[in-house]
Order: sequence, then C-alpha cells, then structure tokens
Amino acid sequence: MLSITTKSPYAIQALTELARSGNDGPVPIAELARRREIPIQFLEQLFAVLRRAGLLRSFRGVKGGYAFAREPATITVLEVVELLDGQLGADASGIFAQAAAAAREVLAGVTLAELLEREERAAGSVMYHI
Repeated sequence: MLSITTKSPYAIQALTELARSGNDGPVPIAELARRREIPIQFLEQLFAVLRRAGLLRSFRGVKGGYAFAREPATITVLEVVELLDGQLGADASGIFAQAAAAAREVLAGVTLAELLEREERAAGSVMYHI
C-alpha cells in the first residue's frame, strides 16, 4: 500500500542538514541529530542503511562522521523513501495504485539539493513587522 513510516521523514531531514554543511568534510551524526532533533540511535540505523546503499560514506575517528557518496542533486526523495520503507505502493491496486503512482512521481521529481534550496528560501522569506 501507500506506507511511509517515520524513517523517511527523519532521514530526509538529516540528509538535508548534511547537504547544508556542503563539502566541509564529514559531519558527526550526533550533530545532525541535535540540529534536527532526531533520536541519535534511530538516525544511526537509518544512516547505516543509506551507507550500505551507496548514498553516504562514513569516516571514523575524531574528525569522523558522514558525507555524501553522491551529490545531493542526484539523490531523489523517492530513492531515500524506497530504501528505508520499501517500494511505495508495491501491492496497491485500483485507485490506490493511481495514488501511489502520483506520489512516486512527486517524490521522484525532488532531490535533496532542491529540498535544501526550498528550506533556505523559506528561511529567508520570513519577515518581521514592528
């Protein structure tokens, strides 16, 4: 059916935060978890899956952490969702298959780099009036 668990939104948030760090080297997972208020143990499990899938690289040691193995502009939201939650709409039929196809199309059309741009635009558009 159409099932997206909490894994995918948490991973997308953390990956967007990692993209925000740019190419400044590996970012400790504890820092990503703190910035996005995600339980670190949960994020470690998610990042392990993404590392094995080739989206992330991990580095050990004092300067260790995670970095992208691929450019964020090449990683779609759909790819992350399906790595963590399985194929979206795999067993759907009828109207639910149509809904799954629509959701897959939307998620396939957005990359992590685009999500970061959206966040930055939204943060810059806040106006304060006195």
